[in-house]
Amino acid sequence: MMRLPIAITLAVTACAVSVTITASQERANRGQGIAQQPEPPMAGIHWAREHAAKARPNAGSPNLVYHGGPVMTQGAYVEPIYWGASWSNTSFVGDKRTGLASFYTGVSNSSYAGTNSEYTDAAGHVGTTVVLAADHVDASTAPNNGNSTSAILAEVCSQASTLVENGYYPVYIDAPRGHSRYCAWHSAGTCSNGVTVQFAFFYNLDNDPGCDPEDTSGLHSRGLSALANVSGHEFSEALTDPRLNAWYDANGQENSDKCAWSFGTPLLKFSNGSQWKIQGNWSNGAYNSRTGYANPDGLRGCIDGGNYK
Repeated sequence: MMRLPIAITLAVTACAVSVTITASQERANRGQGIAQQPEPPMAGIHWAREHAAKARPNAGSPNLVYHGGPVMTQGAYVEPIYWGASWSNTSFVGDKRTGLASFYTGVSNSSYAGTNSEYTDAAGHVGTTVVLAADHVDASTAPNNGNSTSAILAEVCSQASTLVENGYYPVYIDAPRGHSRYCAWHSAGTCSNGVTVQFAFFYNLDNDPGCDPEDTSGLHSRGLSALANVSGHEFSEALTDPRLNAWYDANGQENSDKCAWSFGTPLLKFSNGSQWKIQGNWSNGAYNSRTGYANPDGLRGCIDGGNYK
């Protein structure tokens, strides 16, 4: 799909901040029965398994192409936000907050993070270092869906302790996905202090078969395993296409989109010793040398940092 970037300025009075949303038309295939979202369209949509969009036939190379925008060469400062009253409930939280803290700590300088490092801008390669800040719980009522990018950005702008240009702010709500056709998405926008940030949205994925990576290791709850998998997906896309104008293919798919629901190594070991079942990311180099594993279209361009050959 042709990308048509737009910029929309919104005054969000409920949070007393002014935000600017930068977004593109959805990369996922509007012509394949997937409805367009109603408000500035979200980029980097991670579709649920039952609605996963496959790449449209492309006469040219399936590789990602650089479109001139920045990548995150410094790696990322990550500050998670948990939104909704249920995040104050110990039984609901379970292992999710501590598990995601372990995920973001361990992904720093891991071989999985290294799958993004071949992508560059004029300043250099995508960085693999993650600095994890303390997370936040906002017990106010969260939206019951992710259809409003402005609402999620406003939450980031009002709740984050530190807003920085290389900041990545994942927002995890307590509402289940229901009939929504996606598990998570990422985007970018500017807060009232003029800082442009990367942010992402995640549903509560407990007992959600459409967003379940089917991790049978027993190391994590089903809900945490699902959140970790889509967190890896959105984080990788935020690193390689943070402002939605850097690396994507002729169909608008980013590196994680092209390997959605395609797993190589059964469990990836992160730098802190934690282990996760995470789908791979597309590598132009692996595809060109035919050393990656196959994505859903049978193209051997996926890598996950493990022994996938």
